Amino acid sequence: MFFDPIYILLVAIPTAILTFWAQNKVKGTYRKYSKVQSTMGMTGAQVAQTILAKKGVRDVKVEPVAGELTDHYDPRAKAVRLSEGIYGSGSLSAAAVAAHECGHVLQDVEGYKFMNLRAALVPVVNLGSRMGPMLIMAGLIFNILNLAWLGVLFFATVLLFHVVTLPVEFDASRRALRLVDELGILQGEEHKGARAVLGAAALTYVATAFTAFLNLLYYIILINRRR
Repeated sequence: MFFDPIYILLVAIPTAILTFWAQNKVKGTYRKYSKVQSTMGMTGAQVAQTILAKKGVRDVKVEPVAGELTDHYDPRAKAVRLSEGIYGSGSLSAAAVAAHECGHVLQDVEGYKFMNLRAALVPVVNLGSRMGPMLIMAGLIFNILNLAWLGVLFFATVLLFHVVTLPVEFDASRRALRLVDELGILQGEEHKGARAVLGAAALTYVATAFTAFLNLLYYIILINRRR
């Protein structure tokens, strides 16, 4: 498969280009606004704590986590985990990322439908990502196309998961930008910096979804070539 010219042209090259561009855009924007301190000077931890307190969320902890851009909300542990460069920084990047993760907390509190759907898809997509390619290859090797199409169906859950992730992330960013304005965490033009950080971060999710789509398209082409 990996030496198939169609795979290289349709999947490998576009994926490599898009992933490289998205990652560089994210890191470049993040580092740019990490050097810009907010007027209020609130650290990422303080931003998260302020948002949660103002929104009446008392059961979610704010914790540091190792690494760069490893920030996330863990709904099972009820914890917002902020990376080293966010937790103690008073930069625009820190404020934007911390507010974004709090956006996920509020989605969880409100029972945001796409977040619930994504959570429900996790066990399905874990199975689909493993079994899909295996069934497709087995179906092609043994010339059982119905088995190969079953593999496509399994792998389609991977694409569905990444597509559902998009509104979850976009909504969290919208909430974040609204919160930093409403609570006075960022002032005036600082909002543009936060928007740039969150907009760049969204590119990684778009790139991942597009990669899943290209892989699914390749599998479909592969099967149709055997008809």
